[in-house]
Amino acid sequence: MEILKRPLVTEKMTALNESGKYAFEVGKNANKVEIKKQIEKLYGVTVEKVATMRVQGKLKSRNTKAGVVSGRKPTVKKAIVTLKKGDIIDFYNNI
Repeated sequence: MEILKRPLVTEKMTALNESGKYAFEVGKNANKVEIKKQIEKLYGVTVEKVATMRVQGKLKSRNTKAGVVSGRKPTVKKAIVTLKKGDIIDFYNNI
């Protein structure tokens, strides 16, 4: 089972980084305790709080020769992690 899939580096989430909050896409079955342990182990920081949310996939449709084809993007689970004051995660250190 995969706990952390990828960090979410968007404009909105980057603005939260200044207040010590970081967002990750996580596995659907991952719980808050597993997420906290994984982030502390991977990045060497202290996690104070984990908030999770499930985001329903968007409905998409397009017109083709065969008619209208509709489907849905996959549902994802996100976690917003609050770190101890003074701790930071640098996603760009290997670039």
